[in-house]
Amino acid sequence: MNTLRARSIMANFCKVPISSLPLPPSSHIVTHNLTPDPVTLSPAEFFSDVLPNKPSLQRRARLLSKESHFSYVNPMPLEFPYEITPPDPPAIIEDKAGYIEQWISEREARHSSPVSSQIQPSLNKYTSKLRDRKRELIGLSETCLRDCLPHLDVGDAFEVLGNPALAPQIEEEVISTSSPEAEAARQELVDVLSGHAVLMALESSVGPSFAPWSARYSGHQFGSWAGQLGDGRAISIHVTPHPEDAETTYEIQLKGAGRTPFSRTADGLAVLRSSIREYLCSEAMHALSIPTTRSLSLISLPDLPVTRERTETACIVTRVAETFIRIGNFEALSPPSNSFFLGGGQQDADYEALRQLGEWTARRVLRLKGIDWEAGDAWGKELLFDVARRNARMVAAWQAYGFMHGVMNTDNISIFGLTIDYGPYAFMDVFDSYHICNHSDGEGRYAYKYQPNMIIYACRALLDALSPLIGAEVAQGNKAVQPGWASSATPETLVSWRTTGKQLPKVEMEQILEETCATEYGNLMRKRLGLRRQEKTDQREIVQPLLDMMEAQQLDFHGTFRRLAFFHTGMMKEDDSERILEAFIKGILSGTPDPDRMDHGKVTEEWIAWLDKYSARIETERHGEEWAGEADFDSARQDAAKSVNPRFVLRQWVLEELIKKVEADRDSGKRIMAKVMQMACTPFEPWGAEGDDIPSDDLPAEIREERRLCGLGDKRFLGFQCSCSS
Repeated sequence: MNTLRARSIMANFCKVPISSLPLPPSSHIVTHNLTPDPVTLSPAEFFSDVLPNKPSLQRRARLLSKESHFSYVNPMPLEFPYEITPPDPPAIIEDKAGYIEQWISEREARHSSPVSSQIQPSLNKYTSKLRDRKRELIGLSETCLRDCLPHLDVGDAFEVLGNPALAPQIEEEVISTSSPEAEAARQELVDVLSGHAVLMALESSVGPSFAPWSARYSGHQFGSWAGQLGDGRAISIHVTPHPEDAETTYEIQLKGAGRTPFSRTADGLAVLRSSIREYLCSEAMHALSIPTTRSLSLISLPDLPVTRERTETACIVTRVAETFIRIGNFEALSPPSNSFFLGGGQQDADYEALRQLGEWTARRVLRLKGIDWEAGDAWGKELLFDVARRNARMVAAWQAYGFMHGVMNTDNISIFGLTIDYGPYAFMDVFDSYHICNHSDGEGRYAYKYQPNMIIYACRALLDALSPLIGAEVAQGNKAVQPGWASSATPETLVSWRTTGKQLPKVEMEQILEETCATEYGNLMRKRLGLRRQEKTDQREIVQPLLDMMEAQQLDFHGTFRRLAFFHTGMMKEDDSERILEAFIKGILSGTPDPDRMDHGKVTEEWIAWLDKYSARIETERHGEEWAGEADFDSARQDAAKSVNPRFVLRQWVLEELIKKVEADRDSGKRIMAKVMQMACTPFEPWGAEGDDIPSDDLPAEIREERRLCGLGDKRFLGFQCSCSS
């Protein structure tokens, strides 16, 4: 969808500033249905007691009480360890702990601040008197706004960001036409999404109370149990219903906004490079129809240094999703027994908390499916199987589009089957089924080839966590467990429930995973090849031989599929078919970084043989019902294939080049990033005058740059690996 159409859609809604986005009913707010950390019991107590008197409780690394699902936390992006300044004038500090609490409290956003418009706010805005770092909006996603928050007033944000452009622009004096109201809406948005201002609602008879929160979860990291992990640098700051569908609500979450109780020894911050990567890839994945969390904004904090492998600057990415609950949230409440432990601690199981989380999640899942779920119905297996289906579809799309997540730990697997927590990800360049995109993954656990296996592993971990509850449901005739269901159960009963709960659904769950993944992958690969009829032999005779050729010949994965979109069976039949085929194959073979190592005669023969079989397969559909109504079969098939095979791919070299440009110059960098976002959100367009024979040097600078960004790039970046550090 182009920019003008996206803005047109958003214009149809009554716009409100972020403080006036409505809250959903209490039944739809996760913090109203789950159990808070007992030291932050309610928004009112959090505001009136914790923030002024003991603010370190929300930032101190600690194990939460075992019944807790979350802790209320305020965003506060600061260097850590905190540089706590001595009093001025100097004085002897008798109560050092109290002085530290006071220092932190003075920097908390707890002072009432006016909202940006006359529209009745849903939440009150609070700021700090002693924390006012520079904050610069460098990215705002129109596609996320369009899809998730079309009623959010961003003021003159897009005017401030400037026009997307890859080539240098002639600097002209820009006369702002913004109204004071537009400027105020944009500034409030930046203040809230940078963690400078915080939105809260204390106990009120008018509407639900509300405060930001971070979730507790545990997980398996690289196959080893790591204990409590949690949102170490993610804070959910709002939740609001979609204006067209009150049942669909979106959480707005800041990543990199400061420490939480789950930060362990880290600083709770994120750096510019990793934030750019997540900001762009979330929307790129959505454009490819791959389930994902979304990204709304990118705000640079250039005066806040962050120490990683080198000293970098801080940045906050705002992400949006219907839920951020992961498999690890369930593991935290029902951890594995007798597991080798590498983490810093893990609470005992709390089965009542497990029931609460499961019931809340099941309601959301079934509500979105339109299923009328009764409170007494068993939900354990239904939830498990739904998570399996969703994640099988997600990983099938990863495989079909050559996406590698890099860190498929169980705490990074969404129960909604969303791609979540973009770290050392990559899209496939030269096809390598064993490629590892994370240089921390020395054993290749999360290599491209093994991603479907890792989803099975993650769902087995969810099954293990839910097994006592599923076993109890079975024991009482497939009825839902009730409050206090496990409080009087003996250890022997719990073992029995767990054993039954693991054994009964395991085979069906794994069958769902394998069949769903295979079916979805097959459907997607057929689409990429411009085929519509489902044939059992396609994977064996068409898809796998194609992948084998690409791997053996070191061909560009996406470039090959894009070129195949222009293939038609007439190439095999025309009078000069040999010349036409050789020219077509030469174009495909140009997608290798090392053409000199290739035996062109041999590989050309291999391609002719494959294209002959592919052509015959295409012809089986020419007069079939799948294409009924199409006036021109060849043109319709080509258009269908082009619409699912990206011309532009968010490759590693593009990201690395862009990051350096943004780091060097925010002003020009943010315009380049906006153009890259535009290309990533419309990846199937013929960017760079695709198909024209005009030499690149003769193209206008902007189109020339588009063409360059659609290429394989410098071969030094092929197989480039990122670290987990961000």
